[in-house]
Amino acid sequence: MNKRIILTASFFGFVAVLLGAFGAHALKALVDGPSLEIWQKGVDYQFYHTFALLYLSTFARYRNKLINIAYFCFTFGIVLFSGSLYLLATRTILHLDFVNLIGPLTPIGGLLFVLGWIMLFFAAFKDK
Repeated sequence: MNKRIILTASFFGFVAVLLGAFGAHALKALVDGPSLEIWQKGVDYQFYHTFALLYLSTFARYRNKLINIAYFCFTFGIVLFSGSLYLLATRTILHLDFVNLIGPLTPIGGLLFVLGWIMLFFAAFKDK
């Protein structure tokens, strides 16, 4: 499990750097200021939870079910929360007409983040 967590975190960290650079350079000329802020919020939360995944890897040696749940919550939280923000920020250039379907994904991803932190809390609490 430790290797899986570190590989996942490495991937998300790599992607966050690329998307952050893309937003700061190329996207700035294509979308308005509020959309750029939405994009940056996605990058920020992707980074926060990439670091959370790396921290989870320090607990992974215990084969703790709570750590496994936190891993899935953080992973799918990044995909849903940050992914939906990326789509919402670029909806004008991507010509997305299904924004009403994307919008609800953001709070679901946020809820997964919250659940991931709760699972990490209880895993640490139970750790000897």
